[in-house]
Amino acid sequence: MTDQSQSVAVPDLRRIHDLLDQARPDRRLLRDADGRAWTYGQMADLSRQMAARLQAHGIRAGDRVMILSENCATYLAAVMAVSRLDAWALLVNARLTAAEVDRLAQVAGIRSAIFTPEVSPASADHAERLGAVSLGALDCGDLRVLPIRDAVAEPVEDGPDQTAVLIYTTGTVGEPKGVMLTHRNLLFMSDVARQLRRITVDDVTLAVLPGTHIFGLTSVILGALAQQSQLVMMPRFDAQLVLDQLARGVTILPAVPQIFAALMKHLNAQGQAPCTDSLRYIYAGGAPLDPGLKQRVEKLFGLVLHNGYGQTEASPGIAVTRMDAPRSDSSVGVAVPGTELTIHQPDENGVGELWTRGPHVMKGYYGNPAATAQTVMADGFLRTGDLARQDPDGAVHLVGRLKELIVRSGFNVYPPEVEAVLTDHPAVTICGVVGRAVPGDEEVTAFVTTHAPVTEDELRDWARARMAPYKVPSRILIAEALPQAATGKILKSKLLDHFRSQLEEKETH
Repeated sequence: MTDQSQSVAVPDLRRIHDLLDQARPDRRLLRDADGRAWTYGQMADLSRQMAARLQAHGIRAGDRVMILSENCATYLAAVMAVSRLDAWALLVNARLTAAEVDRLAQVAGIRSAIFTPEVSPASADHAERLGAVSLGALDCGDLRVLPIRDAVAEPVEDGPDQTAVLIYTTGTVGEPKGVMLTHRNLLFMSDVARQLRRITVDDVTLAVLPGTHIFGLTSVILGALAQQSQLVMMPRFDAQLVLDQLARGVTILPAVPQIFAALMKHLNAQGQAPCTDSLRYIYAGGAPLDPGLKQRVEKLFGLVLHNGYGQTEASPGIAVTRMDAPRSDSSVGVAVPGTELTIHQPDENGVGELWTRGPHVMKGYYGNPAATAQTVMADGFLRTGDLARQDPDGAVHLVGRLKELIVRSGFNVYPPEVEAVLTDHPAVTICGVVGRAVPGDEEVTAFVTTHAPVTEDELRDWARARMAPYKVPSRILIAEALPQAATGKILKSKLLDHFRSQLEEKETH
């Protein structure tokens, strides 16, 4: 077990909007996608105005309010406005499909939703489809929301253990699990991010990771607010725009490994070198970091590429590399300060399931006490479902997963969800979906048998129309039969080896 002696003194705050209210009002907070600058005082006022309109609309304490958005000032104001009302912010990426959005709205029992059409065409489309109404103009734009729905408000806790955000770990089918994260969880992790990155009031962090993802919310956005530093909001990743922002004074760049790979590809294609005069800290998380990519990024940027590991249920930080102890390997570092971790029941090679405990662990899964009991132990340890080993110095190395979860470009993909969509196609008989390791990432790979003519492209188009892009399989192999047990269950562990020659043969063409 690792019990970090370094502790984190969580600020004496009750709600996440206190991060705004305690700041110097004239200090710059963010630069939005349209170039407008916002101070902490202006954002605090905007969130109060939005909260007043939401309350008049019918939002109550304990209600779930979907924020269907991409990164912008309206997103941050909405999160803080919902906090002021003691409601729960259901964070949803606007790029999800209609079916996925509708499913989450249903299982969460939302009271209303807030949209960000001024920066997100996808959010605007959802608003139009769902019949959004206007609550009038604010400084950030027209406040578009859903008409009030019947919903049961949850009980409110006066202290920081009140639920702040709800983030679901699956989408259209099966049983989605809504992770309840409290104000204490988020405030703790924002202070961890502030300390580990040694953020100062002069730092400028590029918020290119979605704020609807826990990595973007706490490690990036709230981490900057905890030190009253600045953010640059970017609704969607664009390699040239990221490089332009680096040249304009960004000092901290957190991203998934695939973003760093895309930046390098763009620079190589353009024959450019990045302007890193102000950049001082770069960090990769949300997906496996390939050692080769780490070395190439470090050579190009002239900085150590730090690494970390977490999951939504841990707000998300579990382990991270330290600035004063840079690593040359792909270790995810040591336990987050103020937390502990253990390798549960390690085998002869020291490999076991990674468990973590501390103020970062979720309150539970919304409306699913059975799943909560299976994941959070009676002594407070969170079972991550990931296999790892630990060096004598505490450094953690991830080995694999107990679960089938695929992490693609930093986004979670659940095979049963993809399988359900593909097997719904009229020509498909059975389907198995697994993750396939590629340099720095995982591919979603599907294997199907069919009973009518269909092509791989047709199946991919079918999936693309029904799922978010990152869930669509990179490869769909159509086979005569799949390896199965006597019961008919597909032997997923054998799929990649069984079809290795076909997979490799197509890659050579």
